[in-house]
Amino acid sequence: MGFRSFRSSGANHQATRSASDFARIAGAEVPMDSTRIAQELHDTLLQGFFAVSMHMHAALDQLPADYPAEARFRDVAKLMDEVLEQGRLSVQGLRSRAGHVPPLGHAFAGVPTELHLSSTIGFQVVVKGQHRELSTLLRDEVYRIGREAIVNAFRHSQAKDIETEVEYRAAGLRIAVRDNGCGIDPQKLRWGQSGHWGLQGMRERAERIGARLRVLSRVAVGTEVELCVPGRLAFKQPKLRGAC
Repeated sequence: MGFRSFRSSGANHQATRSASDFARIAGAEVPMDSTRIAQELHDTLLQGFFAVSMHMHAALDQLPADYPAEARFRDVAKLMDEVLEQGRLSVQGLRSRAGHVPPLGHAFAGVPTELHLSSTIGFQVVVKGQHRELSTLLRDEVYRIGREAIVNAFRHSQAKDIETEVEYRAAGLRIAVRDNGCGIDPQKLRWGQSGHWGLQGMRERAERIGARLRVLSRVAVGTEVELCVPGRLAFKQPKLRGAC
């Protein structure tokens, strides 16, 4: 099995849907209540971000030319604009309908640059196995879980190196994000422990799509976040000849 690597510079849980519901929805690639949810997001979060962005740019235009922190504020404004654009595309569903959706390996490799994460940390993405097309809705969930794990490693692990592995197996899809950083206190790895590194949110996302999330960590050694998705849920199934 070959692999490809990409380098970048840079306790009560109830799922909102059962795994079977998600599989049915992913097969149709149409989310429940998508119109209502999109409208609410547009009228609240996106409009709010847009207003903040406008105020930020107006304030930047009034800064003196020699203001020491101007460059940093402009970087923040640029990042805000990028987040706003990503949110707008997600709400409109353009991301799912786009003609070219990058494979997960390429998408993960771009996370540090996209989010302006530290360029002093070594980062690489390794892809193993033969690429298989993922169902659209599940791909977005898997990407968000993997991106959260990458961001957490950059921001909290104090690691020198971070590696993300994407493995296409016969039995399913496996994503692993590992670092050689400070590790996580075992008490904070228990199911239901909230308020640390977004672990609870990742676990809830994994449960919602019928996947398994494991977090393995040793203090002063490092952490690995592993996501495994069964093939029947992860991969687009070929249409049978003659099927409607």
